[in-house]
Amino acid sequence: MAQVLKRKRGTQAAPKAKRMHAEHDIVSDEGHHAAEDSGASQSPESAHDAEADEWEGPGDASEDEGQAGQHSEERPGSHIAKPPTGEELRRIKDATDLYRSTSFKLQIDAILPNIRPKYSQAQPLETFLMSLHKVLMSLPSISPQHPLHASRTLSQKGISVPYVRPLPTEETNWKVAFEKPSEIVLAGSWATKTAVKGKDSTKFEVDIALEMPSSLLQEKDYLNGRVFQKRAYFLASIASGVAEARSSLPCELFYESTSGDPRRTALVLRPVPDGSPMDFSKLNVQVRVLPYIGQSPIPLQRFSPAKSNIRTADSSDFSNEEPTPLYNAAFMLMTTPKAHLLSIHALKQHVPGYADALALLRVWANQRGYGLGSRMCVRGFEGKGMWWASVLDLVINGEEPSPISLGKSSAKRRPLGKGLSSYQLFKAALDFLARHNFQEDSVFVKSKDGHRFPPGSYTSHSAVFVDSTSSINLLADVPLSSLDLLRYDAQATLEALDHSSISEDPFQTVFLKEHRDVFGRFDVVARVDLSSAEMRKQSARLVADHGSVYNALLATLISTLRHGLGNRAKAVAVLHPSSDVRPTSQALPASPSVVHIGLVLDCEHAFRLVDHGPPAEEQESERTKQFREFWGEKAELRRFKDGSIVESVVWDVKSSDERAHIPSMIVRHLLKRHFGIGGDAVQTWQPQFDGLLKLPEPVSSIYQASGAVVGFKAAISAFDGLVKHIKALDDQFPLAVLNVSPASPALRYTDVFVPVAVPLPSRPKLPKNASYLPAMEIIIEFEKSGRWPDDLRAIQKIKLAFFERLATILMSAVKGLQASVVLGERPERMEIQDEASLDIITADGWAFRARIWHDREATLLDRIIHDQPHLPKALRHNTDSDNARERQAALQAKEVYTRRFVHAPRHHRAIAALCHRFVAFAGTVRLVKRWFASHWLLKGHISEEAVELLCAYVFLRTGVPPTPLGEVGARSTSSAPGSKERGFALVVEFLKDWDWTAGLVVPLENAEQGAQPITSPPAATSRDVAWSLATPFDPRGHMWTSSGPNAVVARRVTALAKATWECLRGLETGTSSVKRIYHHPVDHYNFAIELNVAFSSRSHHKLDAHSSLWSSKGKYANAITQDSSGSVMPSFDPFALFFDDLTRVYADTMLLFYDPLGGDRIGAVWQPNLRTTRPFRVLGGFSSIPESKDGAKGKEKEKGLVVLNETALFAEIQRIGGSLVRKVVPIL
Repeated sequence: MAQVLKRKRGTQAAPKAKRMHAEHDIVSDEGHHAAEDSGASQSPESAHDAEADEWEGPGDASEDEGQAGQHSEERPGSHIAKPPTGEELRRIKDATDLYRSTSFKLQIDAILPNIRPKYSQAQPLETFLMSLHKVLMSLPSISPQHPLHASRTLSQKGISVPYVRPLPTEETNWKVAFEKPSEIVLAGSWATKTAVKGKDSTKFEVDIALEMPSSLLQEKDYLNGRVFQKRAYFLASIASGVAEARSSLPCELFYESTSGDPRRTALVLRPVPDGSPMDFSKLNVQVRVLPYIGQSPIPLQRFSPAKSNIRTADSSDFSNEEPTPLYNAAFMLMTTPKAHLLSIHALKQHVPGYADALALLRVWANQRGYGLGSRMCVRGFEGKGMWWASVLDLVINGEEPSPISLGKSSAKRRPLGKGLSSYQLFKAALDFLARHNFQEDSVFVKSKDGHRFPPGSYTSHSAVFVDSTSSINLLADVPLSSLDLLRYDAQATLEALDHSSISEDPFQTVFLKEHRDVFGRFDVVARVDLSSAEMRKQSARLVADHGSVYNALLATLISTLRHGLGNRAKAVAVLHPSSDVRPTSQALPASPSVVHIGLVLDCEHAFRLVDHGPPAEEQESERTKQFREFWGEKAELRRFKDGSIVESVVWDVKSSDERAHIPSMIVRHLLKRHFGIGGDAVQTWQPQFDGLLKLPEPVSSIYQASGAVVGFKAAISAFDGLVKHIKALDDQFPLAVLNVSPASPALRYTDVFVPVAVPLPSRPKLPKNASYLPAMEIIIEFEKSGRWPDDLRAIQKIKLAFFERLATILMSAVKGLQASVVLGERPERMEIQDEASLDIITADGWAFRARIWHDREATLLDRIIHDQPHLPKALRHNTDSDNARERQAALQAKEVYTRRFVHAPRHHRAIAALCHRFVAFAGTVRLVKRWFASHWLLKGHISEEAVELLCAYVFLRTGVPPTPLGEVGARSTSSAPGSKERGFALVVEFLKDWDWTAGLVVPLENAEQGAQPITSPPAATSRDVAWSLATPFDPRGHMWTSSGPNAVVARRVTALAKATWECLRGLETGTSSVKRIYHHPVDHYNFAIELNVAFSSRSHHKLDAHSSLWSSKGKYANAITQDSSGSVMPSFDPFALFFDDLTRVYADTMLLFYDPLGGDRIGAVWQPNLRTTRPFRVLGGFSSIPESKDGAKGKEKEKGLVVLNETALFAEIQRIGGSLVRKVVPIL
């Protein structure tokens, strides 16, 4: 991470115009792609990687749009304006009714011209295509010959024939030949002008469809892939002819197989950047040559999805063979280029908003990996440009009536008509994707002449979506799990668009944001190496149907995982880079050996311990045999409490952390059993993240040996027990206890480490380096009484008396309990401020710090602050300096009172509610706090409450209404993280892009009943208070950020978040590790103070703590130290106290940074204006030393110049710290 941070230094923000342009560098058609996007609002430096084309602004998007905005026109000599036309009124109303904000429509209008190719600059491409046409039509015929002989002839020219498996042999009795194409058609999105920019610098694609002459084919070519073999030779002959004509047709030749399927191999032509009239490299375009079948002797009825066209060696009865739906679909796809071209052209002509709607849909899809790219793309959507076009076709024209249901019957989708705007069509398409159940309901888009094959013939397909040409099921090779993810993404997008309380710009979220980062997208991520994978049951028919062993393996793997996870996961996705080009000397495509498996969990079911199977009565049934075969040794017959005996799979876990691993345990088991993938071949990162929140194993063993009680629930139970003891003593107390409120992270599940309590008699056995005992804050509220004094100083004295009385009666009533009154939290004493507390240590070892809340204090403090408010300032009395100091003290005391007694309990309740509502929320907060602490920011600059609010915003930002009482979790946000790892990634992603100068509204009204929504923006930030986190309880947003971070620290957080995000991306490729994310670089500090770890009380919390720190060094390993249990001091951390002292003393000299979780170094940055020479003056505010006048000029020579005396400050720090400080190390 240090290297990443170094790259960030000195980065200048891109100009606004270029930032906008970089944000819109997105998307693609089947392969119509260009520069990688990463919005400059998210990463300013990425603007430099954008294309050279300048952003022209919304006003240049379209002349018509600009004219439509002119609602009036001045007449000469008259002030009377023309009323707006009907078309203008309609546009105004549409913009008001349809869009979330006034800028949303402008943003859509602005993005459209910038995601399309510049057709006006296509003259070199047209010249190249004309030359290509001439070359193709002049190719000589090749007489029929044996496929192997034909292949050897071409290989001598450096061209391999991409034959499909099973490859031809010497016994093959059919021949291949070549004749020039019967017809050449410019097809695809370039011809219809619906191409859009792509991801990861992928190119626009110009599809040239070549019709194979019918004389090359025979009626029986439908069997065993013969038609694909002849297509392969036809394509290789084209490649050979083009290669020989390079002198007149300069280009580079490659093969490309869509989705790694050899049956879909295309010839790719890329320009040579030589500046010739045919050099179209500036267009970022490549030409794809695709053979297709028009008229042929092969009967199309043979390619019904219910037919079998593969004959295996053991086949005896052809009539009973299983259908080959994917094989048949691959053939039918070869018949569609011209039909699809005409279909899209007709839609574009008759529906004005179709082209723009398709562009928006493709932008949305490619931002989420449903297309081409060198990063993680969703399996099954490569080359699916026609699928997105057909979804809009369905929305516009509706469905074909289906006489036979393939599953549960569903109402036919009615057409919405042709007059909708592009945005309406886009939202209608998303609505279809979000609502449709592809597993149960088939879709037949309205066709002119009805559909070619009966609906009942599609039963062998897992999902059915037949296009309007009635030629092909566009989802034939798309896994159901990928469609589940598509549905999930569509639902999340509609949430972002529909909820009016969203705080983020929906346009940014929907169209510009990168959604392919796996750690921010999936709850569980597994990196799987398929190099050694073998299917448990592999058949030649399965491989032939899928086109390759690799595709058959992935299809089986995906279906196995989806079946095994069941309703535990909303979506299971296999991700890998899309297919790349290869040399024409390489016949078959190379497949990626590493894929990523992503799970989106359904938190209601994901972590159950038992999966039930068939009952014991069905032991010999086929269903039971399948259950046992699927789960293997994990399946067992069990009796349950209700008396039932069923086949079951039980997942053994020892802790709540392990229970969160159950989905990944299922993935590992199934991959090992069915594919032989195990050990290091499957990598997940959950255990590494868990290790960040656990104590080292040796320390855990010491605690266990001491009889420690561990867990958040145990801490809450101890709190409940203490409250019962306190309330039971009402008769011995002058006032009855009205309420005891918790206000501690340990009591709301958000403390970084799980609370641990060691019984007081066993505490002396703990190593001093691991003896830290945190005190949990609680607030005691007594019943109202008029006997309280009306003086602030007297109230503090009464609190002391109450604490003394409470300590006495508690220790006498509860055996083993210790209580002591604590006074003063800072060197200077403030008599009117609440400073007293009562430290209570239970016999089990739990520590609590109790404070007394008296509401009269607020009134008395207000009287001092607002003395004589009805008079003008000039007429008020008591304006001397003493009263001014008292007023300042009252302001400080009021701030402490409000934060401690009013906001802390409210905040506690709201965060605790979120922990119960979202399974992953508490773990996310703990990981984020650990991240802030490991980068030396937590507590010193950023409060724990502020971190909790940031995490709450990430979980609540979609603006879902509050959950009704009695339905906790029933209506939680579908896009909320389901694991702490994903939650952490989303928080980091938010921090790297967050414009903190605008403040943040955290909708906690969605977390707690009775909270009022915020109607005004948060208070403006300043240099000293950079963050404003507004909540319904704190509209100004400074309650938890008034003491930091300042602007310097806020910028530091942004830089750290960007570096962390790069490290998270590195986890995808294996170039990073989880611990690297939490390792803090010190290169940017001016100096560091190294502390003596022997005096630390919490070395066991350190990220890379060494076991020697707590190992026994005495003569006897089990010897007990002389310290008695009575000397236990809750929350005593000498390093933290030393850091606080330095911060107070050197507030005007340096900024200090420290890891409160076991850190043994303090980093420091000088105030920038102190390192330059300046004239000497008395009480300068910092330690200075005279500076040489050799370089001084003019009047400066007459003045005494001084500079910061760093050496003296280092010595002073060493003296203040004494034995705590090991050394002070200068860095910069």
